[in-house]
Amino acid sequence: MRDGSYTYKLFHRSDFSAFWALFTDNLINLMVLAGICQFVFQMPADIVYGRIVPGAAIAILAGIAVYVGLAKRAAAEHGRDVTAMPYGISTPVMFVYLFGVIGPIYWSTNDPLLAWQVGIGAGFMGGIVAAMGALIGPWLKRVTPRAGMLGTLCGIALVFIGTVPLATVFENPFIGFASMIIILWGLVGRFRLPFNIPAGLLALIVGTIVAFAIGEAKISTDGVGFYPPMPYIGDLIAGIQHLFANPELFLVLVPVQIYNFIETMNNVESAEAAGDHYPVATCQITDGVGTMIGAVFGSPFPTTAYIGHPAYKRMGAHAGYIIGVGVVIPVAAFLGLLAFLNNLIPVAAAAPVLVFVALSLITNTAHSVKTDHMAAVTFAMMPHVSAFLMVKWGSLIGALGAVGVAGLPQLGDEALTAALLQQGAHFEGHLALSQGAILTGLIWGAIVASVIDGNFRNAGGFALAAAIMSAFGIIHGASLHWPELSGVSAGYLISAAFLYIYPLFHKEDELVNENVVVEEAPTTPAE
Repeated sequence: MRDGSYTYKLFHRSDFSAFWALFTDNLINLMVLAGICQFVFQMPADIVYGRIVPGAAIAILAGIAVYVGLAKRAAAEHGRDVTAMPYGISTPVMFVYLFGVIGPIYWSTNDPLLAWQVGIGAGFMGGIVAAMGALIGPWLKRVTPRAGMLGTLCGIALVFIGTVPLATVFENPFIGFASMIIILWGLVGRFRLPFNIPAGLLALIVGTIVAFAIGEAKISTDGVGFYPPMPYIGDLIAGIQHLFANPELFLVLVPVQIYNFIETMNNVESAEAAGDHYPVATCQITDGVGTMIGAVFGSPFPTTAYIGHPAYKRMGAHAGYIIGVGVVIPVAAFLGLLAFLNNLIPVAAAAPVLVFVALSLITNTAHSVKTDHMAAVTFAMMPHVSAFLMVKWGSLIGALGAVGVAGLPQLGDEALTAALLQQGAHFEGHLALSQGAILTGLIWGAIVASVIDGNFRNAGGFALAAAIMSAFGIIHGASLHWPELSGVSAGYLISAAFLYIYPLFHKEDELVNENVVVEEAPTTPAE
């Protein structure tokens, strides 16, 4: 339908419900990063609410402007309604920047201003790395099976976007259950709520009312004021200079930004699986440039095309929902309303929305790949379970130290590792899987899917790439280093050799997997 009679409407009534889901997602990220910066890293409120939050809002606004334009162009090209890509602060990368860049600077110098300066310097340099993903992103998308790209996203969704918020719900069941049942009814079950109230909005209202009733919410105007966005060029330069004076920080920065542009690639693939097609290179450049703009205006945290497009597509959203976020988040940031909302809305009331996003991504993946490729999806999810375990084991050691337990060994201590193994906790194996989990999940998902399809050369190529990356410490390593042949990289080389050589000595009919049903990956029909 390209005869000129089609008109794409930016706003649809379904956008209202989608807006509350995406707004809540961004709001939770902003609440978390603000709380950690202020109370863990002792940054003064004028830095947190006067610089970081407005800078993040400017980055979100810049990216949303581009993604609205991409949605209009996609709708015009295909002659049908599309859902704009959701956009915001990358949740996994946000935590890496908090505890891998900002935290170490603060803990070593006890200088929150320097920690913030290094943070925005890292954000700016990381934006450059993320934008460079546009050079290889389209090629990676062509050679990587959908099961690998979506499977590793499902792993993130399962453990970080789904399990952690669900635990928050169970920590505060009075509030969490009240919100959760509304999300299940209105968004998962898709049943109509009274007066067509968006489920996300009603869940927040009910959760907040319950919180007031039990004394866990309050109205406070502390921090409310006018915080116009300002460029911080001098602070940015100081942060970049510190980065180059301490290049070991790049060992954290580069791998996580490689993850970030691959995350964007995966999310674009997720949107395509749901029926909406966007140029992956343009999206990666947008995310990188958005991150750089945010850094100039004071935010260290990378932005990205969000996980969860299929959830908003399922709601019937157009582009209005991200436009709404692009208006409300900056207004709240510039007026200091985030501090007000931090006191007003309990996290347990908003957490069920994230659980819904995780459920939607995993179920949509199951419908968008071949049935036999679900084995690859499952394999791709597993490294993220190891990453989750490593985070929580580290938290446990830190908590024991915080309550005064003396003489604690560090994770990685030989005696502790041996003791953990005796208790059935395979620390070394989980550590290796956790290091570069997003890439490891993608690689193994691609290998498994390619083997299932009998595409051994493609599988061997991914195994060879994994051998090279593990030799440099990009995956299965604590940091980047000069190439060295470890047991893991040697294992990848053996696997690659098998996948390349073994098929040469067998007839083609002997390499056909008779148990696999050949079928096209299902796609969402055009609207």
